[in-house]
Amino acid sequence: MPIVTIQITKEGTTPGAEAATAEEKAALIKGVSQLLLDVLHKPMEATFVVIDEVETENWGWGGLPVEQFRAQRRNAQ
Repeated sequence: MPIVTIQITKEGTTPGAEAATAEEKAALIKGVSQLLLDVLHKPMEATFVVIDEVETENWGWGGLPVEQFRAQRRNAQ
């Protein structure tokens, strides 16, 4: 019984959205479940997927909070 945890930052993918939509989450769940079926032959009904949305202030990248890291990369371009 596979259990997959997907961690994403809690922010929207479109202007005005504050988090991933229900449709986006459903697509992630379906896609991961299908991948496990295709690669490991794990039945979809035996696969559990958990999506954990993390506030950006709790997400670090390159030794910095993610927002600072992104700003640094934007300024470097």
